[in-house]
Amino acid sequence: MHLTKIIFTSLCLFSASICNSIEKNSNKECYEEIKQSQGEILIQAESYVASSKTYSEKSDRILLNKEQWLSYELTIADAGRYKVEINAFSEENGNIWIEDYIDNKDGRVYNITGAIQLENTPSQEGHFPFVVGSPLNSGLHKIKIHASKGSAQIDWIKFTLIQPEIETPLIYTQKMDGEEWDLVWSDEFNGSGLPDSNKWSYNIGNWGWGNNELQYYTSNRTENARQEDGNLIIEARKNDMGKEWTSTRLTSHGKEAFLYGKIEFRAKVPVKKGTWAAGWLLGDEYVDELSWPYCGEIDVLECVGFEIDDESGDGLNHCTCHTRSYYFKQGNQIGATIEVENMNSEYHVYAIEWYPDIIYGLIDGKRYYSYDKNKDELEWPFFKAQNIILNLTIGGGWGGAKGVDETFTSEKYIIDYVRVYQLK
Repeated sequence: MHLTKIIFTSLCLFSASICNSIEKNSNKECYEEIKQSQGEILIQAESYVASSKTYSEKSDRILLNKEQWLSYELTIADAGRYKVEINAFSEENGNIWIEDYIDNKDGRVYNITGAIQLENTPSQEGHFPFVVGSPLNSGLHKIKIHASKGSAQIDWIKFTLIQPEIETPLIYTQKMDGEEWDLVWSDEFNGSGLPDSNKWSYNIGNWGWGNNELQYYTSNRTENARQEDGNLIIEARKNDMGKEWTSTRLTSHGKEAFLYGKIEFRAKVPVKKGTWAAGWLLGDEYVDELSWPYCGEIDVLECVGFEIDDESGDGLNHCTCHTRSYYFKQGNQIGATIEVENMNSEYHVYAIEWYPDIIYGLIDGKRYYSYDKNKDELEWPFFKAQNIILNLTIGGGWGGAKGVDETFTSEKYIIDYVRVYQLK
């Protein structure tokens, strides 16, 4: 074992119900309510297995200059979302980031923390730089710590489980050989307060979500997600809770998953530059970044603010399937766009019809997209169940491609309903 100074404490996993017990309007994070009752992995900096430079001797604190790295191996016992904390500082206000699966077969770069900003002096006990929500599967991980801006003096890195991976207990498989659409599942958002916890769970944190996104996704917080007047309101808020942005990402993962059918999102989307609203599906097999795009992704409603006119609300919607053979980081994804009027002031129905061998994209009942690449699993992972996700992002590689409008302090993504049908 390379890491002679890894300290691993395997304690009881906490229940997701702990998060649900937080007061609806609390400004505290879920993980802050959980004491040290879950597993931790602590890596001492000098326990690296390889580095971009040769050190004459190892010491408790390792200096990394810009674009240098250290690599480590660690074993994760429990899959889930982790808080990543680092005891480090930079006299040049530098930052670092962590790359996972450095030996992956696809030659991908898996950034699982985004840039972690460092202070220019050593941190005080209990106040170390951190990010929340990094996904890690169980098993061996070969990682790199990169200094991407300025130099960094690193003492240790700690991974703390905050949200264990939960198997989805219920899968709806829709019949697709009839003539009429029959409703089998829906959320009409006719309640009040938080979204229905029997149908939705929360992805939490600010690790960048693979896209260098700006928001911190919160849990059980009505300021960011609430049922109101028959709608679900997902609201992004600026300078909130001590974060640059807060928002919400709801998922059916751990609750319900879906295979085939007609899936509809009736919604209004925000128009400000820097917003990125989405209603989409992600393979239920997703655990961490290595899972994607093998697990498959279907973008049904996907709108970025810089493509929408602020005054008229006219803009574009994107419908896209991502698979190992065709996905955006290769630049060969198969998708389609369509012009939509009054996207922010009128409801539109964004939908797919998902058959065992083809997927159609629709807007207000009209087909405009199809995906029929199905010769093998690399082209067609869509014979397995997918989760429904609703989220509002700020910035990121696409949403922030033309910057973020500095004049707005909040934007709302309004969903009237989500419905799933089968043919009978």
